[in-house]
Amino acid sequence: MSEAAAMDKLPAAERKKLKKEAEAKARDAEKEKKKAEQSAQQEASGAKPKEKDVEELDPTKYRENRMAMVKSLKDPYPHKWAVDASIPALIEKYKDMPAETHEVGTVVTIAGRVKNKRTQGVSLLFYDLFADGARIQIMCQPQNHEVGDFKESHAILNRGDIIGIRGFVGKSKTGQLSIFPKEVKLLTACLHMLPKDHQGLKDTEVRFRKRYLDLMINEDVRNTFYTRAKIVNYIRHYLDTRGFLEVETPMMNMIPGGATAKPFVTHHNDLNMDLFMRVAPELYLKMLVVGGLDRVYEIGRNFRNEGMDMTHNPEFTACEFYMAYADYNDLMDITEELFSSMVLNIKGSYKIQYHPDGPEGEPIEIDFTPPWPRISMVEEIEKKAGVTIDRNFSEELARKQLDDLVAKLNLDCPPPRSSARLLDKLCGHYIEDHIVNPTFITEHPQIMSPLAKWHRSKPGITERFEMFVNTKEICNAYTELNDPEKQMECFMGQSAAAAAGDDEAQGVDTDFVTALEHGLPPTGGWGCGIDRLTMFLANKNSIREVILFPAMKPLGK
Repeated sequence: MSEAAAMDKLPAAERKKLKKEAEAKARDAEKEKKKAEQSAQQEASGAKPKEKDVEELDPTKYRENRMAMVKSLKDPYPHKWAVDASIPALIEKYKDMPAETHEVGTVVTIAGRVKNKRTQGVSLLFYDLFADGARIQIMCQPQNHEVGDFKESHAILNRGDIIGIRGFVGKSKTGQLSIFPKEVKLLTACLHMLPKDHQGLKDTEVRFRKRYLDLMINEDVRNTFYTRAKIVNYIRHYLDTRGFLEVETPMMNMIPGGATAKPFVTHHNDLNMDLFMRVAPELYLKMLVVGGLDRVYEIGRNFRNEGMDMTHNPEFTACEFYMAYADYNDLMDITEELFSSMVLNIKGSYKIQYHPDGPEGEPIEIDFTPPWPRISMVEEIEKKAGVTIDRNFSEELARKQLDDLVAKLNLDCPPPRSSARLLDKLCGHYIEDHIVNPTFITEHPQIMSPLAKWHRSKPGITERFEMFVNTKEICNAYTELNDPEKQMECFMGQSAAAAAGDDEAQGVDTDFVTALEHGLPPTGGWGCGIDRLTMFLANKNSIREVILFPAMKPLGK
């Protein structure tokens, strides 16, 4: 049977694959033929053949080539390189230097990662060196080189390497600020071939699993985490200057309290008992207020064993503060002042551009200018639905009314269809989903707020608010429940919900109730998710973009 006939009997996909392989083989053969011809021409003319770039020798064996180079060096990993200048500082200092000017008498020592390496002729090399969020050109010439052999020093350097430069500052003919090195030293070799600048690193799976590579290639990523640090520092400074004390509370608890969420379970070997990773530090912080620390706050990690999506990560950073002799009205005023001044300080305006569908989508404007709207949850649902809701939310009649309304709207609410869960679905449908600019949703029912204090004039309602931006909750606060008897009743209600199958219901914390029996002053408590806040100020639509090492599914699953 002929080769053509045999090919015809193969499946179409297999024929297509073999055809592509044959075409690729032919192209490679043609390239090798051209290289051989060029080499023969160079030899015939007496010219030296061009030295091959290590990346062009055999990209598939790049790591092995680099490892061999490192092993050949006497000191491939120096212990110290005495840096005495930063790239951003040099750029600022010499920004007005005229073109073709050199400060030969001023020698600086810098270090950074090589972003690009290029040659011009046989005796001029250029590097783009990156460090501290800025890059500078390194212009290497044999006449300035003082330590070691010029050619040998540069032959071992490649993109991705960490190198040290000692030289003088100047500007090229085109006016580009450059360092003209007297000494170039390899400090740490990069053994892997990096994506080139024009390619970038776009694959989100690779970016999040190898954040170091993401930071190395995508220079704008570091700005996200500088913004995050500014947010945390601003909150910390705001609270510190108002007499708050920063504290730390346990990460592992015998009872997962302080928030309605499903906890992670761990095991303490010495005590031989299971413990819960904290879902919130609230109960411990209120115990400190009982003890006389009237203004306390904590910025730290919480852990919730829930789904991962664009706005949820199993471990996340939150700030909670507790302020004696304040109520939820005071906290709304504080929230407005804190966030509006923060946005103005970090972004330079109360108005920010945000891309909810990612950088390729249409931007929206979010306006943080105070004051912000304050919407009563149940009253707004009644207004939008055209019904009057029974305020006895713990009764079956009220639950049935909410269930019927949710069913009528075809809203998804998996069992248990409790009053709290049904109200949450209605709030999302009528209120949360329509919010763009910062808005307070206030006066949640007691059945949704087991740690909040009852409203002083509205039955069945609490003095609580949540602040939403572009449909997402940013913070949650309330006048704290400080009646130990009522607190125990709320805990028992949560226990009943847990028995009915609600795995997010809180447990009964008798130690906390005992602390309340010693007297918690009238107190306002506040909590804010740092990650979501960073998403808005850094213009990111995924929480994984603002967490350095987000939770990821194992590869292959």
